[in-house]
Amino acid sequence: MSAIASRGASYLDDQPFFTRMAVFIAFLIVFAFAQFSLRGMVDWRAAPWTTHAHGVAMLGWLAVFVAQNRLAERGQLARHRMLGRIAALLAVAIVVLGCIAGISALTRGAQPPFFSPAFFLALTQLEALGFGGFVLVALLRRRDTEWHRRLMFGGLVLITEPAFGRLLPMPFLGGWGGWLEVACQLALMAVLALHDRRVLGRVHPATLWSAAIVVGIHALVQLAAISPSVIALATGIAGAR
Repeated sequence: MSAIASRGASYLDDQPFFTRMAVFIAFLIVFAFAQFSLRGMVDWRAAPWTTHAHGVAMLGWLAVFVAQNRLAERGQLARHRMLGRIAALLAVAIVVLGCIAGISALTRGAQPPFFSPAFFLALTQLEALGFGGFVLVALLRRRDTEWHRRLMFGGLVLITEPAFGRLLPMPFLGGWGGWLEVACQLALMAVLALHDRRVLGRVHPATLWSAAIVVGIHALVQLAAISPSVIALATGIAGAR
């Protein structure tokens, strides 16, 4: 995250909402992974360094995201801009490590048993790239506060998918599991839309675009998972073990 555009003293009036949502979503993600681990659903000791690096990068992102919103709320824009440079580098690392971790898990046969190799490959790669796209466009629109904040929010909502996957009873949901995850993500976007209506009198275009992109990426994952080329690629990666 980077500089917030100046549009008068009132532009920070609703920042506490974004700070609270950042804290809530960060807690949701951490809780989802923590309870999954405490239930013995994953053996972190057997995971390769790429998985650990990805996890550390994601925790770093959540901490930075909350800090950036808090700095904006306090009006500490110089520190916000400084930390924004670190956030940009961290976002690049998350995209790269996310793609590598997904391929590594597929190579080791560590993808969830209810995901086909093609679905898992498409999911991990497209979500990582989608997150990077959100952050990139948000940085390009950093001088427009309303767009910047909402695009960053959309990027955070996108990466809640693995968290909801660990909170929902995915093995029992069949093909509906992914769409239920999307419904949970859209519920978070709906909270932002309601905030928009209350503060702006309308739903901001960035909120609508963010929600559409979250749904669109999941639709692309579904289509890629039945693509013969993606199936062949995923099968080849999985067979490498």
